Amino acid sequence: MSDTAMQNGAVGRVSPATLLALLGNRSIVLVGMMGVGKSSIGRRLAARLGIAFVDADAEIEKAADMSIADIFARHGEAYFRSGEARVIARLLDGGPQVLATGGGAVMNADTRAAIKAKGVSIWLSAEFDVLMRRISKRKNERPMLQTADPAATLRELLVVREPVYAQADITVQSREVPHEAIVAEILSALADFLHGPSAPAPGSPS
Repeated sequence: MSDTAMQNGAVGRVSPATLLALLGNRSIVLVGMMGVGKSSIGRRLAARLGIAFVDADAEIEKAADMSIADIFARHGEAYFRSGEARVIARLLDGGPQVLATGGGAVMNADTRAAIKAKGVSIWLSAEFDVLMRRISKRKNERPMLQTADPAATLRELLVVREPVYAQADITVQSREVPHEAIVAEILSALADFLHGPSAPAPGSPS
């Protein structure tokens, strides 16, 4: 099936307006490892639905008036995670929106509970090789990978984090295809999750 057909099928079956009505004030929350494309895919998804896109990392940097790398360097990870949890809790009150979270955000149990209560979570999953290739292009922006062996660190993070990511409401595979194809898959999965089983058409067998 072509990417266009996928997009038309997803939106044609359940319109963006219907999806938004079913979503209500909840946020669509993208979770997953660094490098899966939460920001770039999230922006396109928000545009398709006509709602705001919010990047939690950008909001954390704005609140702290410094980059995430600087927060890690000056104050450490625990300080960052505490601020991250507070920012995400605040942002979740701003739905409907598409909210991209940092890779470690959902490791906080309170954050997971808040997302469950006020959002629909989508895990953008990706293979190790895809992640490593993408991350290597911006490795200086990834505080968690400032180690002697970034590949080994990434594998360790995946072992710890993937079981938590897997608790998301929806899982979509991020891979080397046009982002619009991933957006189409997300829309289709959202339709299934929010709309539930379709009622039988009038006159059809029950």
